Amino acid sequence: MRGTPLKKTIFLLNALLTVFALTSKSQTATVATSHASPTAEESRTFFPHNWVRGYTDFEVAPSHNEPDLGRCAFPPPSGTTPTCTAYARYLLGGYVEFQPFGRTAARHFFLFFQPQFSFGRNIPQHLYTASVLPIAYERSIGIGFKLPKNFELRATQHQVDWLGRYSKSLGTADDLHTHGPYGLYATFGVRWSFGGYGSQQASQNY
Repeated sequence: MRGTPLKKTIFLLNALLTVFALTSKSQTATVATSHASPTAEESRTFFPHNWVRGYTDFEVAPSHNEPDLGRCAFPPPSGTTPTCTAYARYLLGGYVEFQPFGRTAARHFFLFFQPQFSFGRNIPQHLYTASVLPIAYERSIGIGFKLPKNFELRATQHQVDWLGRYSKSLGTADDLHTHGPYGLYATFGVRWSFGGYGSQQASQNY
């Protein structure tokens, strides 16, 4: 009978050691997997982790604060009734980057696209509505190259297309029939990101 407590103690110790060993093995496998996963992702030549990234946003302008898209003359010509209503109430847009390569020097290249749609039907000091009448489709597209220290080289092309009733001349005195905000242009520039803004993955690969 004296051996019974000893046997129970040995059995209990063996059980605890077995549980501890299994737990340790599981934790080791989990840590190894967590360390191996980024390496596997980084080693992918095409479509690495987060190769498509960006954001979307939706904005509403309160009355007396509508964005002026530069289409209408303000104030309207003297003696005329204002009919051009291209002052936006709603803005829907976003930004998307495509970085399809994960290896070689090609991994530093990326494409970007920044669209924005404007909607509304308003005339400052004359008409304020909640209408979602389409006004314009503005966009910037381009190509970039990531450099060390969070710098980027960028080539950008910007364009605006008028929508709905504004796709052609209104035939009124207050319609300036412009090419939209900033019109059609192309630029070459350098961008520096700081404070953790944006994706720094490609820059850290140098």
